[in-house]
Amino acid sequence: MSYLFDETDYSYLCGVDEAGRGPLAGPVVAAAVIFIKDCPVAKLVRDSKKLSENKREELYPLIKEQALAWSIAEASVEEIDELNILQATFLAMKRAVCSLIVQPDFVLVDGNRLPRWEYRSEPIIGGDDIIPEISAASILAKTYRDHLMKEYAGQYPEYGFEHHMGYGTKEHLEALIKYGPCSIHRRSFKPVKQLGVLPKGN
Repeated sequence: MSYLFDETDYSYLCGVDEAGRGPLAGPVVAAAVIFIKDCPVAKLVRDSKKLSENKREELYPLIKEQALAWSIAEASVEEIDELNILQATFLAMKRAVCSLIVQPDFVLVDGNRLPRWEYRSEPIIGGDDIIPEISAASILAKTYRDHLMKEYAGQYPEYGFEHHMGYGTKEHLEALIKYGPCSIHRRSFKPVKQLGVLPKGN
C-alpha cells in the first residue's frame, strides 16, 4: 500500500487515534504520539483492540517514557451532544496534537477522515495496526479512557461502567432503563435519547 507521506522526509511524524466514539456515556478521548527513530517501544505496539488489558497497561507507561512527545485530550459529553460525535472526535484530536511539546511536521490519523487543521496530514485506514505512532496513540487513548470510566464507576456504581466502559451492553441498557441517564450519558445518542428521562441529580 502506498501513502502520500514518506517517513524519511519528516523529523517529527505524529500518529493520532481516538477511543470512545461508540459508547453511550463518557467523553471521547484522542491521543497523539511522536517517536524518535528506533524507539524501542515502537517495536512492541499494535492496535489496542488486539492487545489484552494487561498488555495495554504494560505499554502505557513505556510509551509515555520513551516517546519524544505525547498528549492525551478529551471532548466532553456536552461537546459531543452539541457538535455530534464526529466533530467532537476531531476536536479531541486537535487538542491532542496542539498540546504536544514538539509540534509535528506530518500527522497520520487512523481512519478515513481528517480534522480541519493546518497540519500536513493523511488518514490511514487500519493505521492503528500498521503505523507505530498511531498504534501507540490508540493504546494511550484506550487506556486513559478505561481508567476514566472506572473512576466514574465509583461515582455512579449502579451503571457498571467498570465492565463496559460506557458501551451499550445489555447490562448498561438495563441500568439505563432502571435508573435513567446520569450526568455523563450522551443525551444525543439514540438509546439514551429514547428514554426521555430527566438526568439524575447526582
